[in-house]
Amino acid sequence: MKQLKQQYFRPVLPLFREHRAGFLACLGCLCLLFSALPLAAADRFVSFSNGDFLLNEGGKVGIFVDETDQKGISLAAHNLAEDLKKVCGAQVVFTEAAAARIVIGSIGHSKAIDKLIKEKRLNGALLRGKREKFILQRIGKQLIIAGSDRRGTIYGIYELSQQMGVSPWYDWADVPIERHDKIYISAGIYTDGEPAVRYRGLFLNDEAPCLTSWVKHTYGTDYGDHRFYARVFELLLRLKGNMLWPAMWGWAFYADDPENSKTADEMGIIIGTSHHEPMARNHQEWVRKRKEYGAWNYQTNQNVLDQFFREGIRRKGKEDIVTIGMRGDGDEAMSAAADTRLLERIVSNQRRIIREVSGRPAGETPQVWALYKEVLEYYDKGMRVPDDVTIMLCDDNWGNVRRVPNERERKHKGGWGLYYHVDYVGAPRNTKWLNVTPTQHMFEQLQLAYQYGLDRIWILNVGDLKPMEYPISLFMNMAWNPNEFAISAITDHTLRFCAEQFGDSQ
Repeated sequence: MKQLKQQYFRPVLPLFREHRAGFLACLGCLCLLFSALPLAAADRFVSFSNGDFLLNEGGKVGIFVDETDQKGISLAAHNLAEDLKKVCGAQVVFTEAAAARIVIGSIGHSKAIDKLIKEKRLNGALLRGKREKFILQRIGKQLIIAGSDRRGTIYGIYELSQQMGVSPWYDWADVPIERHDKIYISAGIYTDGEPAVRYRGLFLNDEAPCLTSWVKHTYGTDYGDHRFYARVFELLLRLKGNMLWPAMWGWAFYADDPENSKTADEMGIIIGTSHHEPMARNHQEWVRKRKEYGAWNYQTNQNVLDQFFREGIRRKGKEDIVTIGMRGDGDEAMSAAADTRLLERIVSNQRRIIREVSGRPAGETPQVWALYKEVLEYYDKGMRVPDDVTIMLCDDNWGNVRRVPNERERKHKGGWGLYYHVDYVGAPRNTKWLNVTPTQHMFEQLQLAYQYGLDRIWILNVGDLKPMEYPISLFMNMAWNPNEFAISAITDHTLRFCAEQFGDSQ
């Protein structure tokens, strides 16, 4: 090995020694350049050396949030208050709008924001009719964070946090927060536009023993309760995500803790269920009562299954997206051959249940049909779902998208989604605990999916979550704006991510 190192590195070493200062200077410049730019964010408006006004003047920062605004905005604003304390040590208080340094709100819900628009000091046209969009603007001696809706406002709040140097991974990856005496804000109007993909989320999967053991040690529970999920939701929102498929091998999100669904609704996270958990029911809910319920078989046990489905629709959250269809018991095929007539009957009955429970046309409840593994055979054999249902295509579990819709299929009104893996447990081989998906390959496949119209839902299977910090960030950044990156420079994203987490000196 020593000879091999000498053979291959000897020609490089003299060159490096001769130009060492130049190499290090160039590397330092690159690190400074990339670390100064938060990943997938608005233009830079925070400075620690100079700017148009000092945010923490006198060591104090007042924040205003209208009490009539949505709760998720208030929760994010309180996280911002903690971030400010960590960055600059300021005394942060919540106060009236006139006395506040930071005014936060969404149009139509915040009187302060609506007043600024009415006075033409804030351009409401930039937000009206937009989806999850924020603008940050200095007006006088105040920083205004306004959103087109609650998630837009929340993303604006966390944009400020990230530009102050608080990584979205400050909690899950223990990223240190650098202290600064002063936080300056530049004049101008800043935004990151609207997301390219409407629903952007993660799937916690195969979570034992790593995640389950950590939760047991941290919270003393044998399941993920609302305290655990609130931390996941905050991470998602800081990454500009909006959706989660909860862990399901041993846990039941809806049943284990009634506060789970409530917490998601309050924070602004949309809950779905995985490809084999139809009608807002967690599979563990069936497993735990299998003796009482009987077989997971629609041909022989339809009445029990229909009631099971009905209870899920009654209980689901306001924005939750319903998975329709059916697979076999425990993430398996329903039958050896694709019985399209049976699955068509199942979907028809599920939509009837949705209509009866909601009291509205079934199409007004968002639904997704995931063509995972053998389910793609049903589609290939000619099975179709109503136009309002999103059809979710999948990768082959190792990062290769199995197919994309053709020009005619892309006209499907419900849109197309993507279910993608960076963690997989199953035949013929596992990829778990460590990310083994090359950045360039993931980029190329996600670009391919987006170019062919898969832009309604993107879900990433991340297993235990913890070892997948980088692919999660890349996935979420691309879901927001896939055109921000080019294949020739995609490793710049990796450099920027590392600089943000580890600092320039590393």
